Amino acid sequence: MPTYDNTNFISLVKQLIESGKQTANIIKTVEFLKTQKDNIEKVNDVVRQLKAVREIGRNNQRLINVMQNDLRDILDSPFIKPDEVSRVSQSFTTIVENSLNTLDFIDEILSSDYLKMTDAERTAILKEKELESMEMVSNITTKTKRYRDIISFRNMQDKINNRETEY
Repeated sequence: MPTYDNTNFISLVKQLIESGKQTANIIKTVEFLKTQKDNIEKVNDVVRQLKAVREIGRNNQRLINVMQNDLRDILDSPFIKPDEVSRVSQSFTTIVENSLNTLDFIDEILSSDYLKMTDAERTAILKEKELESMEMVSNITTKTKRYRDIISFRNMQDKINNRETEY
């Protein structure tokens, strides 16, 4: 006939109850950490969105500066032909219109619940628009440099063609 040691049995039950309490606390801690991880990811997505929007704003400011300064210098140059003025203006106007459309799109994405997008999806779209914005700045910088090179070349040509030939 088997005999039971009640003291060991009671000690085992107490240990099981204590480990159950610890397991419940660990589960609560894991759930809390998951919630905090989700919150950190949300904040991280918002920070990425803000950085992308800030960079797009900076790029648009660069475009405005080019339009205000460089474009006026190019168009006022005597070495740009009248028929080229409209092409130059149209070229720059297209880039600026694209920039304004991008800003409108960003405003729509951020201000409304655009197609029930998640923050990660918004961030991806904003990053894409940021890259487009950088491309616009690169395009306008390249075009400005090209037109300045044309002006410089024509200026040099004018100096060569109109130099005094008496030695």
